[in-house]
Amino acid sequence: MAPRFPGVFLLAAVFIVAVCGLVYELIAASLSSYLLGGSITQFSIVIGVFLSAMGLGSYLTRYVETRLSDAFVAIQIGIGLSGGLSAAVLLLTFSFLSSYLPVLICVLTVTGTLVGMEIPLLIRILRSHEALRLTVSNVLALDYIGALIASCAFPLLLVPHLGILRTSFLFGLVNVGVSAVAIRVMGHMLKKKRALAVAAGICAAILTVGFIGSGAFTSFTENALYQDNIILVRQTPYQRIVITKWHSDVRMFIDGGLQFSSVDEHRYHEALIHPAMSALPGAARALVLGGGDGMAVRELLKYSHIKSIDLVDLDPEVIGLFREKPLLAGLSNNALSDPRVKVHIQDAGKFLEESEEFWDVIFLDLPDPNTLSLARLYTKSFYKLLSRHLNAGGIAVTQATSPFYAPEAFWCIVKTWEETPLGPEGNGRFHVYPYHAYVPSFGDWGFVMASQRGLDPGMLELEKNVPLKFLNDDVLHSLFLFPQDYKPVRDIAANRLDDQVLVKYYRQGWRRFGS
Repeated sequence: MAPRFPGVFLLAAVFIVAVCGLVYELIAASLSSYLLGGSITQFSIVIGVFLSAMGLGSYLTRYVETRLSDAFVAIQIGIGLSGGLSAAVLLLTFSFLSSYLPVLICVLTVTGTLVGMEIPLLIRILRSHEALRLTVSNVLALDYIGALIASCAFPLLLVPHLGILRTSFLFGLVNVGVSAVAIRVMGHMLKKKRALAVAAGICAAILTVGFIGSGAFTSFTENALYQDNIILVRQTPYQRIVITKWHSDVRMFIDGGLQFSSVDEHRYHEALIHPAMSALPGAARALVLGGGDGMAVRELLKYSHIKSIDLVDLDPEVIGLFREKPLLAGLSNNALSDPRVKVHIQDAGKFLEESEEFWDVIFLDLPDPNTLSLARLYTKSFYKLLSRHLNAGGIAVTQATSPFYAPEAFWCIVKTWEETPLGPEGNGRFHVYPYHAYVPSFGDWGFVMASQRGLDPGMLELEKNVPLKFLNDDVLHSLFLFPQDYKPVRDIAANRLDDQVLVKYYRQGWRRFGS
């Protein structure tokens, strides 16, 4: 007598394969965003190609006329192998080859096509057993629930605790596990049971080795990406942090982008902080948005009249590293442990919305505006919100990317400050002073100082007894001078929340130099 049809297993399989399919999609999109930047572009490409491939897979199932159960098991093995290895293949491609996009499309097409074949085959298998009386709506409901679970678990649990590479191998094993269970409970329905079992075992062994060795594999590929020795890696819910060291040069990378080099970071941080402090002698309260490494705070603590500093950073891991790791804390002279410093783990915009405090000086030590989520911190609405927290005569300063490499983005930030309403009636405007400093690790870098009162940069004087490595009065005055080939880009729009042109300008500028 033939065993009873395993309906419960197939219902569970619908849910599991839905989770796995979406996880592979998220892995490809997240990894591509990490490697190439431009999260919206990468997610759009991945979603478009993956869904198209799923449509192709659904169409191809019409040619599977017999041995439906064998086809389902074989597809699970194929998805386990292609999806499980997808992150490793993409990392290797980016590290050692120049053609990342074609490989990404191939990976998405293979995995997406196989994923697209799953549900149509399961529906046909279920319909062949009328006793279950299951409808398409039952199957699709489980499919959508599985997608919801995957979309929540991926950013909250999987990436923070396992990382992208381990997650890829793990879910490959889950798909192969589904095939193994299917071989056991549906064995009486399979024609190629032994061959499928062998294939599942081989794939499981490959993926298990990959999962166990994922740490060594990640180190291998990252060592190929970074010139110097990697001494620390952290994957947080927000970003991937890599610290490298070569002799005395310590560097931090976030999502592959250089944040600072200890050899010349003083040039950047002195240029960010001290012009404003020279323009507002006696400033007592300071706010730093971003700057979780503590180096901007280090510069502020050089002033005896600074009574309090509020530092706002989104990622607690960054704060922890630069407060607790001796090598990193030493770069800021343990600034984050100073009693005058209060750290807030929060989004910068949310912090300003909820705060009722006022500051004399506000510094925006933020990442470059290369995504919409970052560019919103460079909009007129954000600057207007910030202006409500400045004391009378207060000054705000933001880093503003490179006026040489991305002039459109730099002058867009300048124009955005110029058009930001100021005062209760919104009739006033900031006095805006763009300037720049050469930082060897980055090239010529731009800043914008926005003051509630007019000032003459040529008359600024640095406070005496403030120890500086880069600036003196003559250099300070020269920061506000631009050469002929740095002429302002006039035909440019301000950055607004409903039309974030800054991202377009930024990418347009850096793309000219292959970045």
